[in-house]
Amino acid sequence: MISIGGENLIDLVSGDPDANGLPRYVANPGGSPYNVAIAAARQGQKVAYLTPVSDDALGVLLAERLTESRVTLAAPRAPYPTSLAVVSITDGIPSYAFHRNATAERQISLAGLERDMPAETRLFHVGSLALIGGDDADAWEAFFAACPGRGVMTSLDPNVRPGLITDADGYRARIRRMMRHADIFKLSDEDLLWLYPDRPLDAALADCRAECDAALFILTMGGEGSRLFLATRQGDIELDAAAPALDNLADTVGAGDTYMASILCWVLESGLASRAALAAINEAELTRAATRAGEAAAINCQRSGCNPPWREELVNI
Repeated sequence: MISIGGENLIDLVSGDPDANGLPRYVANPGGSPYNVAIAAARQGQKVAYLTPVSDDALGVLLAERLTESRVTLAAPRAPYPTSLAVVSITDGIPSYAFHRNATAERQISLAGLERDMPAETRLFHVGSLALIGGDDADAWEAFFAACPGRGVMTSLDPNVRPGLITDADGYRARIRRMMRHADIFKLSDEDLLWLYPDRPLDAALADCRAECDAALFILTMGGEGSRLFLATRQGDIELDAAAPALDNLADTVGAGDTYMASILCWVLESGLASRAALAAINEAELTRAATRAGEAAAINCQRSGCNPPWREELVNI
């Protein structure tokens, strides 16, 4: 089983204006880890979602989408409001404004996480807004650091949202600490340049990799594809994977989350849920994983909002 933690929220996504020129928004369930949970479950994995979901009307929508995608809600529902994100899309690229003070997905404690994570969990993934700050971020960090001692592989995707970060130095320090406990680490080129500012991409990448202890390190670059680095018994594998061509881009909402979920599914399906197992694979196997992840992300990009593919929609599986 994959257990996943991090925010759930309602994306209010901008659409065409109405007849009076006023903006119209469509309410879509979202949140990066929430999307990863859905994408992984749709690819056939057993997935537990550890973050509380509100018991309000919007929380009902969030919970229904999870269960419809065959995700198990591991935490009790919470009597707090649902977080909101206002998503404005320009030329297919989303920008975000968040409202998440005192909401259900912030009701996190270390004791609750230890209680709620299913015993059959072999891989734990977390990231995004959950790590920005507050008691909930501290709990996620402590839980993440404890997972290797419980025999649980760890996965981290910071999915940086600069507009919400009031303590940039503290946030960067948290991500650096967590990178040292991560078995799988993924970030985008935009994340990388924010975490390691004032330097070219290649220099930022070298600095990040030097501080990260992940066995599998992934940098995604949108339409330019992805770069994967894997430490194996025979030496490091460095792989450049092209992104599939897109003829009908809808938007990129959830593309990175779908990519991440595909990698997690590949790890479990291939029996690679340990650093030793990952270290035994070859470049051809890693190439297949990157191809599958790119295909899944491309399908998602051809749909409005985050709508990851089901397993039967994928060719490279």
